[in-house]
Order: sequence, then C-alpha cells, then structure tokens
Amino acid sequence: SSRTMSLLSQLEKINLDSVLGEADNARYVTSKILHLVQSQEKTRKEMTSKGSTGIEVILSTLEVKPFNLCSYGYIASFRFITGLCGGRRASVLVTKGGTQILLQLLLTASKDSPPNEELMVLLHTLLAKIGPKDKKIGMKARINGALNISLNLVKQNLQNHKLILPCLQVLRVYSTNSVNAVSLGKNGVVELMFKIIGPFTKKNTSLMKVALDTLAALLKSKTNARRAVDRGYVQVLLTIYVDWHRHDSRHRYMLIRKGVLQCIKSVTNIKLGRKAFIDANGMKILYNTSQECLAVRTLDPLVNTSSLIMRKCFPKNRLPLPTIKSAFRFQLPVIPSSGPVAQLYNLPPDVDDVVDESDDNDDTETESELETENDDDKDQHFKNDDIETDINKLKPRQELGRPIEELKIYEQFFPELSENFQEYDLVSKEPKPFVPDANLSGPIVVPTAGEE
Repeated sequence: SSRTMSLLSQLEKINLDSVLGEADNARYVTSKILHLVQSQEKTRKEMTSKGSTGIEVILSTLEVKPFNLCSYGYIASFRFITGLCGGRRASVLVTKGGTQILLQLLLTASKDSPPNEELMVLLHTLLAKIGPKDKKIGMKARINGALNISLNLVKQNLQNHKLILPCLQVLRVYSTNSVNAVSLGKNGVVELMFKIIGPFTKKNTSLMKVALDTLAALLKSKTNARRAVDRGYVQVLLTIYVDWHRHDSRHRYMLIRKGVLQCIKSVTNIKLGRKAFIDANGMKILYNTSQECLAVRTLDPLVNTSSLIMRKCFPKNRLPLPTIKSAFRFQLPVIPSSGPVAQLYNLPPDVDDVVDESDDNDDTETESELETENDDDKDQHFKNDDIETDINKLKPRQELGRPIEELKIYEQFFPELSENFQEYDLVSKEPKPFVPDANLSGPIVVPTAGEE
C-alpha cells in the first residue's frame, strides 16, 4: 500500500520480464527506492521488517543478466544495500544468499578493463560489512575465484586510498581462514602490507590501522610468519613501533601502536620469530617503551601486550641457575666433573639451555579439513581409551590395615563372623554340634537375639 511497496512491485515485475528495453525503467525505479531509503528511516524499517521481500527483490535485480553492471541501477542497488547493512540487517542479507551474489558480481565486474572504481568500492564495502556475519565467506571466495581480485586491486592502486581501504578490509576477513592466508601469502600479500605500513606518517591513519590488522591476521599462519622472518620484517616492525612511540606524544594513535604489537606477537609464535626478535634487540626495546607507558593508564593494553611478547621470547633456563639471569643462585652440593649437569654449568650466560619444542613445521591444514571440520565433530564419535568401562575394575579394592594373622585374636569376640556356627546347651552351658533336621527343606535360618 505504501510508495515503497509499489516501487518494489514494479521492480519485481521488471525482473520477471527480463526485457532489454526495461533496463532504463529498472534504473529509474531503483533510484527512486534509493532516494526513499536514504531520506526516510520509516522506509528503511519497512524494507527490512519481518515478512518484507525488499531485500530479495533487490538481490534478484542484481542477478538480472541484461543489465549493465556499471549502470546507475546497479550502483543505486549497492548503495541501498550498503545503507541497510549493519548488525541484524547484515545477518538477514547473508541468510538471503547475498554473499554468493556479491562474490559472483565481483568476479564479473573484475573482467572489465579497467574495472569501475565506484562499483568496486561499493562491492568491497558490502563484503567487508557482511563478512564477519558469514563464517564461510573465505571458503566461498576461494571457490568462486574471487580471492585474488582484492589483492590485485591493491597492487595496482597503492596510491588510491579510497579504493584500497575497503579492499584491505575484505582481505582482513579472508585472512581469518588459514588456507586463504597461506594462498595470499604465496601471492606476495605480506610484502604488500609492509609497503603500505611503510615509514612513519600520520596521514591516512585509518588505512594504516586496517593494514596492520590484516597483517596480524596473515602472520598467524606459520608459513607467512617464516616468510616475514626471512625477509627481515621483525626488525622493520620494531622500528615502526619505536617511531610511533616517539611521535605519538599525545597518545592519539594507541590503536595503531597496538596493531604493530599484534603483528610482533603473531610472528613470535614460531621459534624463528622469537630468535629474530631477540637478535633485533626487541627485548630491550619493548621493556624501555613499556616503562615509559606505565604512567599513562590508557596505555595499559600496550604494556600488557608487550609483557606477553617478552615472556614468550625470554630464554628459558633450568634450575639451578649458575648465571646472572636469576636473582637467586642454587648451588649444588656436589658438581660432577662431567655429565649433563657439568655441561649446563659450563654454558655461556646468554645460551638458552631449554630445547624449544614448538611446532615449526609447514601448515598441515588442508582445505577439506577446514570445510568439514564442523561436520566431522558431529558425525564422528571417537573412543577415549583413558575412560575405564569395566565395572569390576572401577570398584574400590578393600585392603586390610593389618595382616590376617594379627586379626585372628579377635575371633572369640565376633563368633558370627566365622562359618563354624554351634548351638549352646542351656543347662551345661557347653557348645554342642549343630545337626540340621533331615526333614527340613530349604535354607536354614539361624534366629538372632530378640527373636522368639
């Protein structure tokens, strides 16, 4: 009955007709809907209310083949959905199949030479908004072949911050999948991120923050972390952190500084990263910067993250410690002249005498394992060998506190505990043998005290 519903009905009819001449009419109707959505909150609620088909009609419009992707009708549709995306509305778009449609349109739009910049910005903005609501968006992007589209756009438009910002946001969403992170790392995404976060500058700090978050997600992959260590990027990260620490005197860019620490934290998850951190004098750098941050309460997240990194990277030693590393010295009574103990005492002060057994192997997670992870948890029931199922073994064993020979002295006080039952003669007070009646059938019942 409303103006919006009338326009949606017209648009739905145009989609069903699929006539080439209706493209102009579809652009006109879509632009009218966009105007109503942007100007009236009532229209936005009406479009996303329960039972409304507004989202389905717009998504079906995006799938109509005769329309040109660069036409105003498509761009108006994207702007409409972008305005609606947020919180619950983004979840509704995911449930309606919006992720698959947007990825397919991204793949189609990337084939144009050159791609429409406004369309690419809107598409990536939408994917960045609905990505956290769709747990399988990384797998869908990889299957559709849309994984490297955003990466190529960033490579070709490093100076176009308006375009690469939403592209980096999408890459950050993709990188939460370990298979995607490894695939992007092989295509040079780690090196690309260091070009963006480059030398210190307070321009485009929002882009810097997104790039650091993306890099931290990528470095959680051991393959990417090793690649960063091999290229000397641990020293680069420490230099960037020190630069921001010195220039951010008013502490306005704490999130950027924390983003750098998160990257260092991710790369030090492997043994090579921890060694590179020690060799780059990272322990002293983080300790000194943390001391300077203690006076400002709002910088506690930086101190906490720095403490975690230092605790993780500090060399481990066994007790007793013969070096100055420990505040306490435990001297052995007798130190043998040879053997493993003597070898420990003869080690130089800076040697880490505890073997680091962290897993530095290549990533072993495969795509199929990630995609079927949830299904396997539901369908497969693994037998736990540590759980005992034998009831007899579960019963507690009753053991006597004394040997059986010592307990025999108490038999005279508890005759009922022995099997030699005897009947007493009430006249002579002497025990006489108990002879059961031959005519009795069934069990013999011995009366207890108090029974007649």
